[in-house]
Amino acid sequence: MTMSAASTLVAVHYRVRPVTDAWILPEVPVPESHPHSLLVRYFVALLEAWAARSGVDAIVASNLALRWHEADPRIGIDPDVALITPPPPDMRELSSLCLWKPGHFAPRLAIEVVSEGHPYKDYRDLHEKYAASGVGELWVLDPFGHGPRALGGPVAIQQWVRREPMLERVHFGAGPVFSEAVQAWLWSEPLRITSDAQGKQLWLTGEEYERTAKEAERASKEAERAAKEVERAKREAAEARAAELEQQLAELRARG
Repeated sequence: MTMSAASTLVAVHYRVRPVTDAWILPEVPVPESHPHSLLVRYFVALLEAWAARSGVDAIVASNLALRWHEADPRIGIDPDVALITPPPPDMRELSSLCLWKPGHFAPRLAIEVVSEGHPYKDYRDLHEKYAASGVGELWVLDPFGHGPRALGGPVAIQQWVRREPMLERVHFGAGPVFSEAVQAWLWSEPLRITSDAQGKQLWLTGEEYERTAKEAERASKEAERAAKEVERAKREAAEARAAELEQQLAELRARG
């Protein structure tokens, strides 16, 4: 029995040099589209809310410089989103996460949103930098379908997980997929995070939690008012019935 090439899964492991001139970042930042920026801000807000309610000592940064080569700090990467725990001791003045400094650790989770302007790097080159950086888990998200077909794209979710000494790609396709970094499920249609495998316990941003809490409080007060109205209507009906009976008894006494 033979298998076609299309039905065969192939795993490829290879070594890369941890330092290369190709990894030197341009001095001018690359502009991103408005949808790209909105999605990045959304995931920052989601992770900040998760850290707050979970009691995790962490910071969530966007486009924070991640550097691991002290001899040439130009070599590195600026994750769209980075979950860093524990946070560095100098986080109030933090401009770069420099892994050779005391208290500076690689992100537990990094998220990259595939860019329309340069999608090839997100499918071909990005993971090598993150492998060298020591990041614990990497999501490469392509909700807008910019990924090149020549590299297997577009796919909604690429998930890479550190399996020492490698950063291994464990998912390449649609969601849901489980994240070890945040102990939650990542979905692709629509793009969201949930605490359960059924997709019902939706993660909310802090603003969404506050709005939901206010709506719940308002609904509770409305339910309380409605209950009081029902009780008042019952009381008035009982009083009216009692008055009616008294009137009937009075009329009977008058006749008798």
